[in-house]
Amino acid sequence: MQMPLTDPDTLFEELLQDLPAEVCLLARECKALVRAKKIKTPEHLLRVVLLYCGLDKPLREVAGIFTALYESITDQSVAERLRACGPWVKALLRRMLPLVPVAALPEGKRFLVIDASTVQAPGATGIDHRLHLCMDLVSLEFVEVLVTDVHSGETLKHFRLTPGDVAVADRGYAHPPGLSAAVKQGAELIVRLNPFSVVLCTPTGQPLALGNALKRQPAETIRTLAVVIGSADGQHEVRGWVHAYRLSAEQANRARQKCRQRHKTGQPRAEALFLAGWVVVFTTLAPAVLSAATLLAVYRCRWQIEIAIKRWKSVLDVDALRAKAGSALAEVWLHGKLLYALLVERRMRRTLGAGWGRLDQARVGTWWRLWGRLKDAIAPLITGALFWQAEAWEACLQVMAERPRRRKLQQLPPEAIALLYPREDSKHEELPLAA
Repeated sequence: MQMPLTDPDTLFEELLQDLPAEVCLLARECKALVRAKKIKTPEHLLRVVLLYCGLDKPLREVAGIFTALYESITDQSVAERLRACGPWVKALLRRMLPLVPVAALPEGKRFLVIDASTVQAPGATGIDHRLHLCMDLVSLEFVEVLVTDVHSGETLKHFRLTPGDVAVADRGYAHPPGLSAAVKQGAELIVRLNPFSVVLCTPTGQPLALGNALKRQPAETIRTLAVVIGSADGQHEVRGWVHAYRLSAEQANRARQKCRQRHKTGQPRAEALFLAGWVVVFTTLAPAVLSAATLLAVYRCRWQIEIAIKRWKSVLDVDALRAKAGSALAEVWLHGKLLYALLVERRMRRTLGAGWGRLDQARVGTWWRLWGRLKDAIAPLITGALFWQAEAWEACLQVMAERPRRRKLQQLPPEAIALLYPREDSKHEELPLAA
């Protein structure tokens, strides 16, 4: 019979098998744990990181939990330790995303779907950071994540691509500099085209008016055109093919209505309304390698990264930064939250098997609900709630008590207290601290 666990660290060690083996070594190399004071081991420091970044506990609550498990510590000390964890958390995050080989696809290709999301700091009215994500479209595993400030837009330049990779991205990435950078790395492209952000030419160099070339195409059919994409300054040029699928009349009307809604001032141009009734995808893969119909079907699977981002946001609150934008705590939180997300994902795949959600076979479900269950299962391992020391509650109250401030906590007026305790000789017990 298995004996019950009596040590919170023993239970916490179960999480370490889903993290890089160098967790402790990197903590000292990156100077996250220079000297042991209240937080004595890398494992204790990792628990603090996961409490703050993964479970989104406030600093004072992190201090209270640590006090209940080990010894008294203040939230200021917790914040100071967390600020030193930035390089360590980044190093761990890089080791969670090895570019591992995957099962070979036709001609050894690997489809990598790329997208980005935004992060806002508390009280922000705009964007503070961007998350740039790259996911294998067969296994649905993330192979690269990157955090940048708001000034770094969506571009394929952010990602390391290799020969045999096929980058699948939406129209936000249809910019000649990024497309050219990916091709120079040896990658192929499947990118939704924004005809108004590029210069289109025929293979002979003649300007190509895409709207005119597609006018006579029947509905619900595909037209393939060999094209050259260039930039306005002529510095970037990519050769490939455009596959244009004409939507049905009903679908086209809905798309044009959305086009009008996005156009805040005036009316969109006639050409923009016409092309809104098409799905136009640019690729460097020759039609002999991947037919137009198959390529458009592959592009539709790009939605999987949108689902993954929505899952990260709704289950793990990845987009809700808990620290001041640009601060050391914000840097730790952003990378620590990604580390926690990848920890949940790796643990889920180890529990259910790597093939459970793959796209190259009949699927029995999605990861969404399972993420919620696994998050609930992991939380007690991080908080160690089963091992909180009963005698430490007084110290916890002191750690989590309010500091002196102008706005005092509410208290009943003396006249109301006199009504509750009318007898002068009655001695009521001291009331507990109230928030």
